[in-house]
This record gives sequence, C-alpha cells and structure tokens, in this order.
Amino acid sequence: MKTKLLLTLLVMFLTFTSSYASFPVKRTVVNTTNTEVTTSTTEVIEPLATVATQDKWVGVALWFFLGWPFAAHRWYYKKPVWANILFIVTIGGLGIWAIVDLINILTDNF
Repeated sequence: MKTKLLLTLLVMFLTFTSSYASFPVKRTVVNTTNTEVTTSTTEVIEPLATVATQDKWVGVALWFFLGWPFAAHRWYYKKPVWANILFIVTIGGLGIWAIVDLINILTDNF
C-alpha cells in the first residue's frame, strides 16, 4: 500500500514538474489589425548598418582546398561552431553535406 502511494506521488510529481518550463519564456504579442498611414512627404530610410557580403568565389576556393578537412568555407560564412565541428567529424557528412554546401555557395543560398 505504501509503495503504491509513493510511486503514484512520484509519478505525479515528475509529471507536473516536467510539464512546466524551468526557464522564463518571453511571450510575443502579434498585432493583427491593419492600419493605413498616409504621409504627404517622402522619407528615405537608410539602413543603420550595411551587411558585409562574402565573395562567392572565395567560398568556393576555401571549399575546394580546405573544405573537407577543416570546413574552412563554413567558418568563412560564419556558420555555428557546433555545425562546423560536426562537419569536420563526419568528414562533410560523408561527402553529401559538402556537395550540398558547394551547390548552395554557387547558387548564393549559403
């Protein structure tokens, strides 16, 4: 009897504690109302900072010469560190991941 009660309480405790997030969750409120704004003057909005684009052919050269052993093209394009390390450990996803990277670099989707 005591064992069943203790196991039931343990299961309930684990269920309730795992169902709540242990970290704060930021909620976002989406405004779905459409508002029309009319202005009589034209304003030119300039970007605050320009994004430096990497050269495609530098990426291809890094892929060709240092891509397989060091994932140099992925470091050049500032991909996440864990993905670069995984690329190195799996030898470019046994070549498939590396070929997909080359295609994405050449089509400007990388």
